[in-house]
Amino acid sequence: MSFRAWLDIVGGAFITARQAPQATVHMDKDLDLSQYPLSLIADRVGTPFYLYDAGILRERLTRLAALTDAPHLQARFAMKANSSWKVLELVREAGIWIDAVSGNEALRARRAGFAMGARPPVVLFTADVFRDNALTVVLEHGILPNVGSPGMLDELRGAGYRGPIAVRVNPGFGHGHVQSCDTGGPSSKHGIWASDLADVIARAADAKFPIVSLHAHVGTGPQIREFDTNMRKLVDAFANLLPQFPDVEAVNLGGGIPFPYRPGAEAYDLNWYRPVLTDAAARLAAVAGRPIRIEIEPGRYAVAGMAMLVARVKDIKRTVANDRGAGHEFVMVDAGFVDLVRPAMYGSYHHISIVGAGAARAPEPFVVAGPLCESGDVFTRDDQELLVPRPFGRPDAGDLLVLHDAGAYGAAMSSNYVSLGRVPQVLWDDGRARLISRRETLDDLVRAECNEPL
Repeated sequence: MSFRAWLDIVGGAFITARQAPQATVHMDKDLDLSQYPLSLIADRVGTPFYLYDAGILRERLTRLAALTDAPHLQARFAMKANSSWKVLELVREAGIWIDAVSGNEALRARRAGFAMGARPPVVLFTADVFRDNALTVVLEHGILPNVGSPGMLDELRGAGYRGPIAVRVNPGFGHGHVQSCDTGGPSSKHGIWASDLADVIARAADAKFPIVSLHAHVGTGPQIREFDTNMRKLVDAFANLLPQFPDVEAVNLGGGIPFPYRPGAEAYDLNWYRPVLTDAAARLAAVAGRPIRIEIEPGRYAVAGMAMLVARVKDIKRTVANDRGAGHEFVMVDAGFVDLVRPAMYGSYHHISIVGAGAARAPEPFVVAGPLCESGDVFTRDDQELLVPRPFGRPDAGDLLVLHDAGAYGAAMSSNYVSLGRVPQVLWDDGRARLISRRETLDDLVRAECNEPL
């Protein structure tokens, strides 16, 4: 199918182009890659690059806004999932608030138009310790601090803070898609254990810090059944805790809404979640004897499906089986874990498509690997660090390879390892592409280097 692609690149002029049909693998999520002029964008900004679909993001944000469109319900966006300025603008336009976990995240939210110092708090700062400028940002901009460790109370008091606080609770249980994403229970560093809450309450009272919000997050990316169970247990836990907190106005149940990365994975039905939230608001209000605002803070659910990482196939090479293990064919691409670290860090799955001649060929098993001088620079591995070949058509060198559902913890967790610049981010919106973050250069990487006396 031929189509008109308008490509509006920051710093460049509008251009109009007609592009021949692109052979694609059609995703299980009904995403047809031929709607995007990927080859044209690649020619303009180079590879690898991120492509964000604003339409998909708006649809997800609309769902979340509708989910909490009721008295005493509010959604926040966990901006650590994706802090791109344009993403934040669309989040704000949807009426969704912010959960920030660093001082600079809070300042980025401010740049995107979120109100600082508002009550109720549009921006929440959540942490287990203060780092860098975080305490200063909280003080200067009137941001509600969500205290995850008792020592944060001492720092706030010592800095002269005068205002309310939130308290993050470790409820004693949790479940994530891997152990390192389990954010509740005895193995989690997050939040304050129940037996320490009495001390925190006393110290907050002595410092004249009203505790106006309670918070917990029990895991990210669990299976649907575990998520359902955890949400109900979490409401039970807060119902038991709430009588100790006479000033609490809000209870935050965290994020972790499951996202279907794998083909055939069951999509989470938000229609189930709505009564859980409304029932929680009614139940906790009855316990407290006053209205309690129920907050959630999804990140992945909002942004994962809106983005893809587009790389270029550079070569195919092989190893031969021996007494050390099976042989593999490696599709070598120019993207690595500096650009998308989730597969290397967690063994996370991202669906793969080929754009180019290889898409029309019969599937064969390939391992997809990047350019870094690291054996772990592989996109097709599991959480036990085992290679898991994926079936797709044999690509030619020069074909594009797409890693789907890369909008959450993709660009946000990218790095400058081996002095590589972070890759461009392109927004696709209503048939137009716009560069919203350019490729970093060596000048960007060395700008902070200095030789100054202390």
